[in-house]
Amino acid sequence: MKNALIGLLGALTLTFAGLIIVSLRDTSAKEGGQAPAFTITTDQGKSITPESFGGRLLVLNFWATWCGPCVQEIPSLNVFQQKYADKGVVVVAISVDKNPDKYRAFLQKIPVTFATARDASADISAQYGTFQYPETYLIKNGRVLRKYANAENWTNDDITHYVDGLL
Repeated sequence: MKNALIGLLGALTLTFAGLIIVSLRDTSAKEGGQAPAFTITTDQGKSITPESFGGRLLVLNFWATWCGPCVQEIPSLNVFQQKYADKGVVVVAISVDKNPDKYRAFLQKIPVTFATARDASADISAQYGTFQYPETYLIKNGRVLRKYANAENWTNDDITHYVDGLL
């Protein structure tokens, strides 16, 4: 009886340790890895997934209206989208704003040239491992090609040369 209890306690300990290890495993999006699947409807009414873009380049940006660097990044994303729209590049910005009224008011005041959507629960950004904003992923054929973990100037030579090389 005592040996059975010790064996059961050992098995439970190993199971518990295994569960902890699995739950701590990093499942966020990595460069070169598969882009996490999601479906969201843009403010423009289009339902999208990473696969929706086929061989086109998806620039997936996570942001918020209350994030200063995110707001500073918008003008260069606008220029970037206009420059590359005819070349198979699509910018989609997913906001984690919780308040829909503040979000809509912001977009009326600061117009954007790219597709936008709101994910108030931040489920999609969490799937990508994004917890600070802005963060942007370049995705093509369902694979993460590059991750930018800060606000970027999307018109700078480093980014445009990289994107030109992908097209």
